[in-house]
Amino acid sequence: MANDKEIIEWFRASTAYINSHRGKTFVVFLSGEALAHDNLPNIIFDLSLLHSLGVRLVIVHGSRPQITEALDKAGISSEYSNNLRITEAKSLETVTATVGKLSAQIEALFSMGLRDSPMHGSNINVCRGNFVTGKPVGVLDGVDYQFTGKIRKVQATAIQQQLDAGNIVLLSNLGYSVTGEIFNLSAEEVVTETAVAVNAEKLLLLVPTPGVMSSTNELVPALTEDDGKQYADELQQRGDDESLSVSRALRAALRVNANAVHRSHLISYKENGAMLLELFTRDGHGSLLSRDSRDRLRDATIEDVGGILNLIKPLEEAGTLVARSRELLENEIANFIVVELEETIIACAALYPVSAQAGEVACIAIHPNYQNNGLGKRLLESLEKHAQAKAMSSLFTLTTEASHFFLENGYKEVSVDTLPSQRQQLYNLQRKSKVLLKKLD
Repeated sequence: MANDKEIIEWFRASTAYINSHRGKTFVVFLSGEALAHDNLPNIIFDLSLLHSLGVRLVIVHGSRPQITEALDKAGISSEYSNNLRITEAKSLETVTATVGKLSAQIEALFSMGLRDSPMHGSNINVCRGNFVTGKPVGVLDGVDYQFTGKIRKVQATAIQQQLDAGNIVLLSNLGYSVTGEIFNLSAEEVVTETAVAVNAEKLLLLVPTPGVMSSTNELVPALTEDDGKQYADELQQRGDDESLSVSRALRAALRVNANAVHRSHLISYKENGAMLLELFTRDGHGSLLSRDSRDRLRDATIEDVGGILNLIKPLEEAGTLVARSRELLENEIANFIVVELEETIIACAALYPVSAQAGEVACIAIHPNYQNNGLGKRLLESLEKHAQAKAMSSLFTLTTEASHFFLENGYKEVSVDTLPSQRQQLYNLQRKSKVLLKKLD
């Protein structure tokens, strides 16, 4: 029964995300490796669930390993230049047949509807078409790429019409020219150009790892643009297949990030349910590259009370923060600032006026997944600007565990007697908090 209660609480907690995602367009990339993995049916189930919740889906699939295998079986060797396969006329038929088979297999999975299966009653329509106009890469550095192409245009209006009709749009790595030719495109280029063309809310990239992994093999849950560039280079230098796959995905995320699609998720295609955990839980289950994650530091509102309480509760239980009731927090919410990521409060801090000249910094809390990313410093700098705007000449804070953080940011330890008299009267002798003070310019 305890498990049932957990399911109920998770379902309730997901409501905010369901409401947020409804009506939004997500572009999803399934590499050829993802299509070959045993977890593919579960991914299709989860995409079907997103569709049933009102998410507009454009799915782009690759076929790199399948094409290589098919060409090998046909006795046709593959040559590459600048990481692009040179598609000769004799191999084009094999390429198109392989891609067409994969597209048909995806359509078949979306057509499942057996009773007692997750797809029962879904009645999903998947639309394919000549939505991507291609052109030849041509001759570069003396190399003729023949039927390897690049994108001339994505037919965004036609795609939007299908989405408006309630259909899922399925694209592949094939492009079609105005002269009636077929070109073998980079699937990563198709997914990035499509995401930009349809003004997608999110780009979901299914990768072989839990997300972006650090050099110590720890998941990096949130990345800025600079972080993404650094990890893309590091992963490429590692050189193994998985690292190269994630590096390519990161570069795709960076390309759309530079073109108004500011939220890209890298999610494991191997782990059952990873996509749902990433999109419908607070902690997520992948890596998010987001341009606007650094722009969402804002003043708190009454709607943020629940998120702040969830954030500070573990610190209150550990004795790091003084406990605050919901009622108290509602009354004091005007003193708080928050950092919001994916409509979730991941950090908060407060500035309490103590006198006309002094303020108290309090309640700095950062979600464990987003610590060591500079959020604490950003919060502190924002509070100091707030204090200066109110003509305060000094700030102080009381802390039991974070004195080094404040010392590193220009605070100095002082005696309790230095506190304003009204704050001295409230000092808790049992907590033995250190008092740190900073004079403002």
